[in-house]
Amino acid sequence: MERADVIILGGGLVGLTLAIALDAHGLSSIVIDVANPETQIAPGFDGRASAVASASWKMLEAIGVGARLEGQGCPIREIRVSDGLSKGTLNFAPDPAEGPLGIMFENRALRLALRETALAAQNITLVMPARAADVQRDEHGVTVTLEDGRIFTGSLLIAAEGRKSPTRAAAGINIAHWTYDHVAIISALAHDVPHGNVAYEIFYPAGPFALLPMLPGADGSPRSAIVWTVKASDAPAMLALSDRAFLAEADKRMGGMLGALRAAAPRSSYPLGFQHTAKITAQRLALVGDSAHGIHPIAGQGLNLGFRDVGALAEVLIDGVRIGLDPGDPQLLARYERWRSLDSLMVAASTDGLTRLFGVPGKTALAIRRFGLGAVQRIPALKARFMDEARGESGALPKLLQGLTV
Repeated sequence: MERADVIILGGGLVGLTLAIALDAHGLSSIVIDVANPETQIAPGFDGRASAVASASWKMLEAIGVGARLEGQGCPIREIRVSDGLSKGTLNFAPDPAEGPLGIMFENRALRLALRETALAAQNITLVMPARAADVQRDEHGVTVTLEDGRIFTGSLLIAAEGRKSPTRAAAGINIAHWTYDHVAIISALAHDVPHGNVAYEIFYPAGPFALLPMLPGADGSPRSAIVWTVKASDAPAMLALSDRAFLAEADKRMGGMLGALRAAAPRSSYPLGFQHTAKITAQRLALVGDSAHGIHPIAGQGLNLGFRDVGALAEVLIDGVRIGLDPGDPQLLARYERWRSLDSLMVAASTDGLTRLFGVPGKTALAIRRFGLGAVQRIPALKARFMDEARGESGALPKLLQGLTV
């Protein structure tokens, strides 16, 4: 039987980041995940990439992961938002001295850097691939029994298992959820025209078409990741298209702005939906990341919302342990609940509202949207607020996301 301060179920990007943040401040964790890590970090680009907001990047630097990722990401220096290919766009371009809005990384690079950091940590035990057969929580602590019979104990259980979290379901935590009847197609393109470190969010009635700048490919060609929202009924046909036909359709959506296109990664897809839990804690249990909230990728905030959970929960636990509290103390969980519930709900509601607003057909809706984009472009205070959201720097920011130690 092995014991740690916390047991984390889920060793993805959010779960491992939390374990590393706790380790950096002396708290121990056992991370259990059903996935085989070798398949997660296998060579080759599968088309999956994530935008790490500037505040999230500060946290990765503060906990020692940033050094392993240096030079592997493409800075996002400007974001351009438009309703279709209209001339009226909303441009977010901070002063160069303020640094980029975020950094685009291949997910494999993130997974590899996190795993290497976790393996080198003194207070992290990685148990993967492995599956929990039984989980017990009571006033005295947490016990997790694996299918192979191994037993682990701790003071707090953290669910970082994703949208279909079995731990959340077993705890009886209710969620509000619905589907958008849309699918996101994920891939990457090589192109002739440099992207200039600009990310594009082009809204169409069927959903947004996002272009995200990436580092050049092995042949030196500029590359961009795409997240293309299509109607669920159209997704199978889009995935079945030849590369030539798919690239031709993509070129229409971007108005030919990047020149000749070439496939730079396989295509994959996932259904889009919204979910938000009624609460993010229970007895000796805390939810983080998609286990707590699943949002539309319209603004690229899903992973960063999970990183904000990490920063807040790590700070709450570290502060509590310093004054002699048990990591599973109800007072600490209540503080985490208060800190994260409103922020995550506001972000989730905002992305849901944008999705619905830009999906409304008709000239009147189009005129309203373009008026709104123009207003934000012209009003400095509004524009600054949106840039803060893009950077992940709005609200009561945890110390780690400010680049500080707790």
